[in-house]
Amino acid sequence: MPTYELPDLPYEYGALEPHYSARQVELHHDKHHAAYVKGANDALASFDVFRQQGASDSEQLRGLERALAFNVSGHLLHSLFWPSMRPDGGGEPDGELKAAIVEAFGSVDTLKKQLGLATTTLFGSGWGALVWEPMAGKVMVQQIYDHQANMSPANLPLLVIDGWEHAYYLQYENRKDEWINAFWNIVNWERVAARFDHARSSLSSSLLAMA
Repeated sequence: MPTYELPDLPYEYGALEPHYSARQVELHHDKHHAAYVKGANDALASFDVFRQQGASDSEQLRGLERALAFNVSGHLLHSLFWPSMRPDGGGEPDGELKAAIVEAFGSVDTLKKQLGLATTTLFGSGWGALVWEPMAGKVMVQQIYDHQANMSPANLPLLVIDGWEHAYYLQYENRKDEWINAFWNIVNWERVAARFDHARSSLSSSLLAMA
């Protein structure tokens, strides 16, 4: 049976310092992200047992579905999160991504403010995300509660900021706004632009073909 795997970091633990400390990155990747990978694989294994037992307990099925959605979504968002940063990051995007951001938000600074607000004002745990909304054909900011709630099915995350306490507390304690401000110094706009190009060319066309 195929299983989920923890991706390697695209840089050394300390490569994002001083904005993101080596110890914070190590714990976040090796402990927290790894836990979601294990949880996803455990859920898959439990589904297999459930099937072999006759798949007749609806309450157990709902529990397994929640566990799988939570852990797989956590794994996916973290897998997007790590390459969204780089040691020589920061600045502003350019080209068609910048044009799309300016069209949707008025400026890159306004996007940063709105995405930062979305991340810092989450009720509980979750993420702030810049997403491509294929039916409207534009970029939007979205709050994702936990890892999977409030996420529109077709929206593709282009840039995600982890707002869970485990993402920043060791370094920034309860100062989440400082973590968000630091993130913009290491954001990898080139990777975001590549996702933007892919989202427009493949996801949008396939969705419209299925409509």
